[in-house]
Amino acid sequence: MDFVADIFQYRYLANAVIACLLSGITCGIVATYVVARRMVFLSGGITHASFGGMGIALYLGINPILGATLFAILSAIGIEYAGSRMNIREDSAIGLVWGLGMAVGALFMSLRPGYTSGDLSSFLFGSIVTVTTTDVIALAVLTALLLTAALLWMRPIMFVAFDREFATSAGIRTKIVSYVMSILTAVTIVLSIRIMGIVLLVSLITMPIVIANTLTKDYRRLAVYGSLIAVSTGIAGIALSYYMEVPSGPAIIFTLTFVLIIVKLLSLHFRNRVRR
Repeated sequence: MDFVADIFQYRYLANAVIACLLSGITCGIVATYVVARRMVFLSGGITHASFGGMGIALYLGINPILGATLFAILSAIGIEYAGSRMNIREDSAIGLVWGLGMAVGALFMSLRPGYTSGDLSSFLFGSIVTVTTTDVIALAVLTALLLTAALLWMRPIMFVAFDREFATSAGIRTKIVSYVMSILTAVTIVLSIRIMGIVLLVSLITMPIVIANTLTKDYRRLAVYGSLIAVSTGIAGIALSYYMEVPSGPAIIFTLTFVLIIVKLLSLHFRNRVRR
């Protein structure tokens, strides 16, 4: 009960819980598209590429999340452009952006006066105390945009995710959808860095959908179930982080892993009972 009571008492904890709620919804919606397109590697590439913008921003003394957002969006657009216009395989483009972003970030962080490795811990592994009211507002705006897009354009997004050739023949502007979804994925990833951290954020993109996929194969239900799982495990992970005094990112990952194992074991159990 101390955790629940402290949510109303401490602003940083309230911000963390609200941010976790919002990021769970956004990650659930975006992750369904990313996993359906078999581009989980894309989210990892954008996540690590954003480190380059973060390093530059910290070196210049500006908001690191702003720098990470700009770098992530440019990386997402670059990956899509390289894949569609430059005949570079998407996985190769992602690998190039991934490595370049990390190299740029490491370079500018090392050049920063008074640099210590501790400066990066909250961004690499997540920290609930770093979530600000501005982060919450930004996540709220993003959540509203994603929910609106999901309600209005779910069908074309779903067609592009599963079969781009069919979507093109159906008159859907697949390139526009791909670019917009890549940008939204980039923004979602960056705004969730405070909670999960760069190193672990890709798990928040994939694991809730893997769990939800055990329960349903329907695209719309995957988005709903994935969001609910991400929200519930995220809040449980923050509570675990609060009581054990560990970074929020690893706590959320351990919670997701536990839920995944339980769901898979129950699914296997029910399958064996049906076969009998």
